[in-house]
Amino acid sequence: MQATRILPDLQCSLLCEEVRQEANGNLFLIGVVNLLRVPQIPIVAGRICVFNRWTAGLGQFTESIRLIGPDQTTVISKGEMKFELRDPVLSATNVLFFANVKFETAGTYYIEVLVDDVMKLRYPLPVIHTPQPAPGAPNGPKA
Repeated sequence: MQATRILPDLQCSLLCEEVRQEANGNLFLIGVVNLLRVPQIPIVAGRICVFNRWTAGLGQFTESIRLIGPDQTTVISKGEMKFELRDPVLSATNVLFFANVKFETAGTYYIEVLVDDVMKLRYPLPVIHTPQPAPGAPNGPKA
């Protein structure tokens, strides 16, 4: 009996500022994000990209990505995308864009990646408030 559906593995998930496609079809990621250092809180991030690559699966799937607040329950932003793997040796690359994400407080946020409601990965996104020095202060902007 041949399998008709195999849940895929998440090969990688990266948070970045931008994803672009070259003329040859290859993707390149700009500004891979480890943490967000922000000058003020609250702050709105104009655009955040989540780059996911799936492999070793067979069938049609729904990828869900959630940005969870520091309380570990509040969903700040979420998105879904359908994709298909026709052969387990193939891969699928998905890029989900979140626009105008508001970070109300500093703290550790979380990115959750699910496929068909099965959690595949959850990783931290620290948001660190680093106030800018006042004008005229040492190391601050000149007045």
